[in-house]
Amino acid sequence: MKNRTIFLCGFMGCGKTTVGKELAKALGCQFSDLDELIALRDGRTIPEIFAQSGEDYFRKLESELIAEKAEEGSGVVALGGGAVLKKENAEAAKRGGAVVFIDTPFEVCYGRICGDKNRPLAANAEKDELLQRYNSRLGAYNSAASFKVPGCGSPQQIAREIIAAAL
Repeated sequence: MKNRTIFLCGFMGCGKTTVGKELAKALGCQFSDLDELIALRDGRTIPEIFAQSGEDYFRKLESELIAEKAEEGSGVVALGGGAVLKKENAEAAKRGGAVVFIDTPFEVCYGRICGDKNRPLAANAEKDELLQRYNSRLGAYNSAASFKVPGCGSPQQIAREIIAAAL
């Protein structure tokens, strides 16, 4: 995976950021969380961006940053939960490296995200609504992925599985 970016995709709370940090440490490369990059670029938190400028504006920034990270050609990037729903984003990420779907069961994700005010699409959603969103996104995650790994196990174990599959 030298000079290639590893993009991590999956549902909110699947472990993209936590696993991504472990993976970057193991590979000795830079880690980037796309949501953090969006907030830095815009100067507002993700909830503020959604509330003041809307999801379309957020998705525009997201697409720009995915294209930039794909061009850079190295490191580990944790994508937002909805990033690969847009076909152009999935294609840009694949051109830039490998897209890894962290396939974590819904109940695990839900336990991590319920009531999280930093996740605008989850903060006020009912469990059934989040389950429906989870199920509706699985096809996009599978389609975008170069390969997938199970999201159960420690972040270190998942990072090792990604390394084994990617190299």
